[in-house]
Amino acid sequence: MTAPTDPTRPIVPGDLFARHQTITGLRALADFIEDNPAVPVTSLGEFYAVYTRTDTDADGRALIDDVAALLDVQVCDDTDRGGHYRASRSFGRITYQAVHIPPRAQELHEARWSYARNIVLDPPTDETTNGAPGGADESADGEQAA
Repeated sequence: MTAPTDPTRPIVPGDLFARHQTITGLRALADFIEDNPAVPVTSLGEFYAVYTRTDTDADGRALIDDVAALLDVQVCDDTDRGGHYRASRSFGRITYQAVHIPPRAQELHEARWSYARNIVLDPPTDETTNGAPGGADESADGEQAA
């Protein structure tokens, strides 16, 4: 595994541009929220998730290991249950999370969703609308509400 601050790791110009735009955007958003107290924010916080784009499972895991070291956190490894390999750290109510989806987990996900286009719900009927007996427009004895 390469050390997290290894200067020999290649720098990708597109990544530098995306990084710059992300940092600029986050700062602009923080300034906007601070300058406009009437703008609502979520009380639950937000996730900033980054997914690995590596050629191998080992490379993806190594990248998450590097990020975990930089974040000073332990890796959360749910791969034995078909889950992901990830590292996350909260900064107040904002959580940064780096995620590697192992090939097997991705294959299982794609297999499950391969049937999605074959599932078509029936169109709504009178029984499933508010005008149905017992619906919002009718009393329990079938009379229309006034």
